[in-house]
Amino acid sequence: MQAPTLHVAEPPAQYLLRPPLVVDCSCLAGFVFGEDWNDLARQQLDGRTLHAPHLLQTEIASVAVKKLRRGELHAREGLAEAAMMEIELHPVNVQAVADLAMRYQLSAYDASYLWLAAELKCPLATFDGKLAAAATTHLASLS
Repeated sequence: MQAPTLHVAEPPAQYLLRPPLVVDCSCLAGFVFGEDWNDLARQQLDGRTLHAPHLLQTEIASVAVKKLRRGELHAREGLAEAAMMEIELHPVNVQAVADLAMRYQLSAYDASYLWLAAELKCPLATFDGKLAAAATTHLASLS
């Protein structure tokens, strides 16, 4: 008896699921404000489904305000670009965020990104070394 043939039909590439990525403000700022690390940020964001806690909007606005106060008028375009990006924003569990902040000596802001990456069981993109170290440890401990 001949073994059956397994057929796998796939949609065109643009319809395939884009892998999730939690993006923090440092990564998004590099991308939209054209920082020196823009290319590194772009490489990580391209082709991904982006996620962030709701506070990302306030953090990116804060970066833009600092730049505008220094006379960096391009910050307006960067802020507009950030607003146009497809980033799924999430509420956070404040108790769990506080616990992570205490455990890893992070700000509650940074712990929010870590919590979300753990909740979604996906990578976290950041240029913040302390947050990256905490994420490496915490995400590796998930089952």
